[in-house]
Amino acid sequence: MNTFSDSVLAALSLVTSFDPALWVVVTRSLAVSATACLLAYGVGVALGAWLAVSRFRGRGAVLVGLNTLLALPSVVVGLVVYLLLSRTGPLGFLGWMFSFKAMVLAQFILVVPVVTALTRQVVEDVERQHGEQWASLGAGPWVRSLLLAWDERLALLTIGVTAFGRAISEVGAVMIVGGNIDGFTRVMTTAIALETSKGDLPLALGLGMVLLAVVLLLNALVAGLRLWGERRNARPAPVDRVPGALA
Repeated sequence: MNTFSDSVLAALSLVTSFDPALWVVVTRSLAVSATACLLAYGVGVALGAWLAVSRFRGRGAVLVGLNTLLALPSVVVGLVVYLLLSRTGPLGFLGWMFSFKAMVLAQFILVVPVVTALTRQVVEDVERQHGEQWASLGAGPWVRSLLLAWDERLALLTIGVTAFGRAISEVGAVMIVGGNIDGFTRVMTTAIALETSKGDLPLALGLGMVLLAVVLLLNALVAGLRLWGERRNARPAPVDRVPGALA
């Protein structure tokens, strides 16, 4: 391919014709990120909601550490996971190196701080408004955190979608712990980097188009959920009609 337009047309052909080499990578990417996000979402929501309502010595230091983890470079996470899973590492006996599980673990570590920090902020805002009411009824920190999290379930759902976008666009950690092995651990971001270096621009562009479409769909879903939530909250409460009153 000598021109950009030729490469774009070839990429569109690969996408629309459901080229196996392209869609196998896409499917694997979605599976890795979805698995990591589901695990991270469960842990992050529970931990973030608990941090929002709990008060203990050293909480400020914990929050500072949590916010620091939000900016943790993915290559550092990949290096740490690599050292843990290598044959001489403490988790080497698992045999996860250069596997699906290793990539899930790396993305899990990257996504958990995002879910935890955002959940803490959402639940803490609600805690300031309604926390005292639940506390007066005898609800402990864990019970209050669960009740408040359920009350803000729509906002927490958007956090999950945001976390998935963070995971699927990651490249450094999965490159290190997955090895970018064709047919086993190659995902969209690592395949784009490899195919670009090889000069196979149509395949790289095709994967880029799919990745961009996924991110665009996630952003549209988040916007739609927020709009739906705003409309639901703005809807006036039904007024009970007094028996015998005129319509």
